[in-house]
Amino acid sequence: MLRRTFFALTASAAMATTAFAAGHSKDIVDTAAEAGSFSTLLAAATAAGLVDTLKSDGPFTVFAPTDDAFAALPEGTVEGLLEDPEALAAILTYHVVSGKVMSTDLTNDMTAATVNGADIKIMTEGGVMVNDASVVTADVEASNGVIHVIDKVILPPS
Repeated sequence: MLRRTFFALTASAAMATTAFAAGHSKDIVDTAAEAGSFSTLLAAATAAGLVDTLKSDGPFTVFAPTDDAFAALPEGTVEGLLEDPEALAAILTYHVVSGKVMSTDLTNDMTAATVNGADIKIMTEGGVMVNDASVVTADVEASNGVIHVIDKVILPPS
């Protein structure tokens, strides 16, 4: 039941999964770019100087907020972060875990160390949550890791 809940997709998430279908031979950055719903994330990764890292061998697990997730932030937040590459890098690296962590590797009430150095909390009861963000599409494989699409931007502890 829990696994079924984890893989239940909304119509828009299913369309994103279709866009990812050609993935696997592409790295995380190219897979996200092909999906078409991560332009803000990719612009932020570019501004923070993280694109080359996310194109490297990895493997990485990226909890990728959609453009809608970035749009839900308070007005001016994204623009402000784009002007502060250090703060932006801290937030973006909080969305990345070293290694390839598939949904079958997740357990309820687990913590995972992010590249940022801070931990994220993962819950699997009633759907998968990463801190306060829901995973809407899981296990999008790329040549250098995996992407799990989330519906919110998660912020590291201050």
